Amino acid sequence: MSLKDKIKSNPGLKKFVHWLLIPIGGARPRLWVKWFVNPIVHKKGRGASIKWRTRIDVLPFNQFTMGRNAVIEDFSTINNGVGDVIIGDDTLIGMSNVIIGPVTIGNNVIFAQNIVASGLNHEYRDVTFPISKQKIVVSPIIVEDDCWIAANSVITSGVTIGKHSVVAGGAVVTKDVPPYSVVAGNPAKIIKQYDFTTGEWISVKGK
Repeated sequence: MSLKDKIKSNPGLKKFVHWLLIPIGGARPRLWVKWFVNPIVHKKGRGASIKWRTRIDVLPFNQFTMGRNAVIEDFSTINNGVGDVIIGDDTLIGMSNVIIGPVTIGNNVIFAQNIVASGLNHEYRDVTFPISKQKIVVSPIIVEDDCWIAANSVITSGVTIGKHSVVAGGAVVTKDVPPYSVVAGNPAKIIKQYDFTTGEWISVKGK
């Protein structure tokens, strides 16, 4: 059994280790984790940069990786507390984005401004118990290569956005998006798809 599995299987030890890493009731790692542990555990590709006014709430027990020349702009929040956050090569995470793992973002992806992508949900179905006390449910978000996620969009847990797709500004994406598609609205629906036969983007109705 690995050290990680031993910690998970022992509630007391898990609680103690969690306290060592994060203050009670908080999400930010303690400074010693940020300064001395994360730089060793997490990987940044050559040319990758995180602007200094970004909140990086990442912990050593889940992955946080950035590919070559990836950028995270100011005022964003990145959190891997309940799942990995993986960002590919030449990908831009624009200003004021919130990304809560598990989230995997491919290469050459543009995240514009004020986007929320959260692989985390709260259970709510037990009406005899406060939602805040119910368990956390996670389901991975995947954004494949070459996508453009426009400003003020929301990507909900469990969604895959296919290669070279566009999410229009303000869209709320609750279902998978096929490759080479444009989606818009709340909930987001397909409005265009690329036709490889004609070489054109074709409007779609009724999807």
